[in-house]
Amino acid sequence: MDTLQQLLESGARPILAELDPPRDTVPEAFFDAARALHGAGADVITVADCPIGRASADACMVSARLRREYGILPLPHMACRDRNLNAMRAQLLGLDMEGIGQALLVTGDPVAQEDRGQVRGVFHYTAATLARALTDLTAQGRLPAFFLCGALNVNAANFDAELRRARQKEENGIRAFLTQPVLSARAVDHLRRAREALHGFLLGGLYPIVSHKNALFLSREVNGMAVDDAVIAAYEGLDREEGEALGQRMCLDFAGRMAEAVDGYYIMTPFRRVELAGRVIGALRGENGHVSRG
Repeated sequence: MDTLQQLLESGARPILAELDPPRDTVPEAFFDAARALHGAGADVITVADCPIGRASADACMVSARLRREYGILPLPHMACRDRNLNAMRAQLLGLDMEGIGQALLVTGDPVAQEDRGQVRGVFHYTAATLARALTDLTAQGRLPAFFLCGALNVNAANFDAELRRARQKEENGIRAFLTQPVLSARAVDHLRRAREALHGFLLGGLYPIVSHKNALFLSREVNGMAVDDAVIAAYEGLDREEGEALGQRMCLDFAGRMAEAVDGYYIMTPFRRVELAGRVIGALRGENGHVSRG
């Protein structure tokens, strides 16, 4: 099984698909979704770490099962919110024992408001400083070498500052960046600037918007997202089937517009609509798509 690093270095232009891990004791739906996305052509399943600060199944343990039982290459997210350096190192040692040599380091969302009476965020590190600490541990022989990935917000209002943070992440050991969804002309321009400014691999974010309400919510309520007004307007009056079809077309359009700036794609799965994400992946893999299977 090729690693993410090998896929990127070979020029295979991999497709990554993100899934949130289960929040209950019935995980079958998650693993069925992961297998469906892999079957559609996703090279890697990325597993979020307690998204929006709410407890869910441990991303590293879920990733281990994906690899061991289903032969799927995972990329676990690791949020600084919940762990100190000892805990991070412990989890990475466990991942190495499972044959998983890559991780996505993120600072992490704040603890959910309703949990703050009982749960307190750790936040001893940012993603950049954590990358430096882990790189130093590797140099000391206390941790195996990992292919460390980071996040890049191409929707940032102050993209100069975002690029400075990304360069710091690179200096500290980050080798690849997964971007926020590209849903605006400005985000495409920012991604092209990142291509010129950064040395690491870039995986362009895609999100198949499914409705006018979904587009408005992403634009107005979700931190780090930006949607062109023309994109929002295009969803007015569409039913579910029409909305999904437009979401697929929009993803392919933005994939084409950013193709020269990226080394692969990173697809989010809205509302667990696995079939829709699978169709987007299949279209990217198709004869007229922008990538070829690694």
